Amino acid sequence: MPEYHLYIGADHRGWEKKEELLPILGDCHENVHIVDKSNPEYDPEDDFNDPALRVAEAVVADEHSFGILLCGSAHGVCMQANRVPGARAINVSTPESAKVGREHDWANIVCFSADDQKLGVDEIENIIKTFCHARPCRDERYARRVKRLDESRQK
Repeated sequence: MPEYHLYIGADHRGWEKKEELLPILGDCHENVHIVDKSNPEYDPEDDFNDPALRVAEAVVADEHSFGILLCGSAHGVCMQANRVPGARAINVSTPESAKVGREHDWANIVCFSADDQKLGVDEIENIIKTFCHARPCRDERYARRVKRLDESRQK
């Protein structure tokens, strides 16, 4: 597997899970480099917008990368990231949804709900690995759909 970056970001509600994930993800593969785009310290007043934008912009600028975002519901970070042209963020809770999002929709960022009690760090790690190992399907119909996503963003 080639070298790649995992850009991760979290707001105050996702901070704790992000901190638990960092050492696990850092040990998952020697060619993976983790870059934390969260605030440098916990801030109970921060907004999800800032880490979501930093991660999305980093992923779009780095062809060999993926993004991971956490906030309370995952909705805010997902919506914010998707406003960056070239970012394709999806809200996931299972390995299957992450795999399909990567294969069919060419997603490059996965968003997690830190408040979802069913999503522990082991489950999140498994979802991230599934996502990163999936490859976009290059069939014409998927390429067409992704192209339409990009075109609608330009209007």
